[in-house]
Amino acid sequence: MAQVAIIMGSNSDLPVVKGAIEQLKQFDVTYEAHVISAHRTPNQAENFAKTAKERGIKVIIAAAGKAAHLGGVIAAYTTLPVIALPIKSSLMDGLDSLLSMVQMPSGIPVATVAVNGADNAGILAVQMLALADPDLEKRLEKFKEDMAAAVMEKDAKLQEELKNL
Repeated sequence: MAQVAIIMGSNSDLPVVKGAIEQLKQFDVTYEAHVISAHRTPNQAENFAKTAKERGIKVIIAAAGKAAHLGGVIAAYTTLPVIALPIKSSLMDGLDSLLSMVQMPSGIPVATVAVNGADNAGILAVQMLALADPDLEKRLEKFKEDMAAAVMEKDAKLQEELKNL
């Protein structure tokens, strides 16, 4: 049973969304993915949101480009946490998508990551799940430690290169 649902307004969003999928896989978090349009398939969007919890979904990642705010529509129909992933898909370089996602009315919160920030959407979903899963929390802690170690290693290499300049 999937813990995270990833929905995207179009299958053309998949190349960006893959970053979230890879993060979920890294942490062995189960997921499902669907194409659902807030505007072209509103009945399906409503049904998806209203039935997600009973299907075992705990977090929803909603990816959309332009000003199609899929995450906001989904959040209106569920109490599950929704993470909006703005997709760079227009002449506005994703700014239209970003603004439509962060400007939610009071009472309908949607967490929003950076334009094309799929990796962070996946990691944020994992962090939400880790609140109730101590093993997942330990894996997240290790992930953060590994990131810090990688940065320190890069700094050490830089220091050696600077000595040779």
